Amino acid sequence: MKILGIETSCDETAVGIVEDGRRLRSNVIASQTALHSVHGGVVPEVASRQHIKDIVPAVEQALADSGSNLQDVDAVAVTHGPGLAGALITGLNTAKAIAFGLNVPL
Repeated sequence: MKILGIETSCDETAVGIVEDGRRLRSNVIASQTALHSVHGGVVPEVASRQHIKDIVPAVEQALADSGSNLQDVDAVAVTHGPGLAGALITGLNTAKAIAFGLNVPL
């Protein structure tokens, strides 16, 4: 069983593939550290907009790194809180769309 995990609770877009509940097949992190450093901290609106830009490439990279394709995913997991509302919405909507499209559990 392969689970696609998505994390967007604050300022990092992270996507991973776990196989059989134990084996980490891939772990992709798109960092926003440099983007926020000029502001002295995380700006929620900036973080949310960057997640929108980073989420699809991160999913694609995680799948490629694991040697999988989207149809190999058996379930999707996603952070639903706590976190920045706009950031969480990006991850949740992406996870819901993938799970719905594949007809797999969320």
